[in-house]
Amino acid sequence: MSIFDLFAKIEQKPAPAAVSWIVAGLGNPGAKYESTRHNAGYMALDLLAEELKTPVNRLKFKALSGVGNLEGQGVLLLKPQTFMNLSGESVAEAAAFYKVPPERVLVLCDDVALPIAKLRVRRKGSDGGHNGLKNIAAHLHTQDFPRIKIGVGGPPHPDYDMADWVLSRFTNAELKDLLPACKQAAEGARIVVTQGVDAAMQRLN
Repeated sequence: MSIFDLFAKIEQKPAPAAVSWIVAGLGNPGAKYESTRHNAGYMALDLLAEELKTPVNRLKFKALSGVGNLEGQGVLLLKPQTFMNLSGESVAEAAAFYKVPPERVLVLCDDVALPIAKLRVRRKGSDGGHNGLKNIAAHLHTQDFPRIKIGVGGPPHPDYDMADWVLSRFTNAELKDLLPACKQAAEGARIVVTQGVDAAMQRLN
């Protein structure tokens, strides 16, 4: 193959779609936190990445990231590595770089107010005491970004320390319900990007 043939082949290769959406799965990095309640967002994002055949392994924006194509739209898949309470640093940096507005920043996260495996899609709203959402809102300077919340259940009694609870691991029985819910959340992310938040709310809420 001549150098001219090589250049012609490069030119024929379709250009990757520009990033128009960010889907961020929230959690804490490291083996210590795998399968903990706070990492439900990571779990859902991993399933979405698998579905899109998009490796999320590039270290950028203080996160593991990968750019996938969803029906012609470029989607940045993001797993912040800042730890939960500083998730906004990563999300805002990526949003600024790609000039993605908050209404196209979709966050997948856990929710202790929902029963195990219950999903809730919201166009915007308060952080509900979730420190990851709180930090993202602070860095984006708005609460007007969509989110898919994955129910992880509440602590067994009122005196239970909430930090200990969200860092506790799911039981095997809980995981049997949670994994299908994370798959549904991944499908919900696909619907939000391709059909809009309302369509996802009708399907999942």
